[in-house]
Amino acid sequence: MKIVLFSTKPYDKIWFEPLSGQYGMEVKFLEPKLDEDTVFMAKGSELVCAFVNDILNDKVIAELKRLEIKGILMRCAGYNNVDLNAAFEYGIPVMRVPGYSPEAVAEFAMGLCLTVNRYIHKAYARTRDFNMNINGLMGRDLCNKTAGIIGTGRIGQAMIRICKGFGMRVMAYDVYPNKNLDVEYVDLDTLFSKSDLISLHCPLTQETHYIIDEHALSLMPKGVYIINTSRGPLIKTSALIQELKVPGRIGGVGLDVYEEEGDLFYEDHSNEIMEDEQLARLASFPNVIITSHQGYFTREAMQAIAIETMENAYAIEHGTELVNQVK
Repeated sequence: MKIVLFSTKPYDKIWFEPLSGQYGMEVKFLEPKLDEDTVFMAKGSELVCAFVNDILNDKVIAELKRLEIKGILMRCAGYNNVDLNAAFEYGIPVMRVPGYSPEAVAEFAMGLCLTVNRYIHKAYARTRDFNMNINGLMGRDLCNKTAGIIGTGRIGQAMIRICKGFGMRVMAYDVYPNKNLDVEYVDLDTLFSKSDLISLHCPLTQETHYIIDEHALSLMPKGVYIINTSRGPLIKTSALIQELKVPGRIGGVGLDVYEEEGDLFYEDHSNEIMEDEQLARLASFPNVIITSHQGYFTREAMQAIAIETMENAYAIEHGTELVNQVK
């Protein structure tokens, strides 16, 4: 069976090439992202493998059907960029990797929080120039503070464990509360108003789009820390910028995702003028850290993603149970 991977980087080949021989499949690596202009490149393959910023709308999926594609492999947990109704209509199963390494993302989320809280990034820049002045780098203890975790799937649960390890009180919100989880579930307004740290670990759906907006921000206590390692459109960027403009209103923000990241992240734009004014404005705040959707990026996670993706391909090829199919 032939698989074509879109949006590939050199590190994807490291993990997928050895596995292709083990699973007896031919893998083709393409750098362009999958969208209406590049879908023709899937011709001659049976499966397409896509990533977080590929566009699989109804037109793309209709063309994949015409090209006789037998399945869509998402090498990530999220699938908000896939038109599931179209995939169902055309009979193309959508497979995902639901639990590659929850700890990788949760650990990175806490790393963002620690960095923006204790100004580690600024201290690094200063000491590189042998400026040992610590004025302006004062942070806050996390111990005995309250963490609000939105989304208690595998990554959210890992984040809860980390926060408890720091001695934090933890409350959580999820549309489907886990009764077996030792955590206090509250409504969103309570979480927003009582949390010193808010960390997002929920999928992007119609219900969670802009889950942090003007209303949510208005409820948050002064000095709150907001961390997003899930999906960019969970936060309304324009509303966040307005709050950041008020001195002392927001303690810090750590963003590993951004709502308009599709054509920006994973590429080098260092020699270009940043045309996205909101992203440029965010980057100008001293208490905001932006990283390029790398929360998942560990050796363990990359290996797990590759193996699970090939297992998904194997299941489609051999007609076995599609355990990771998005229903």
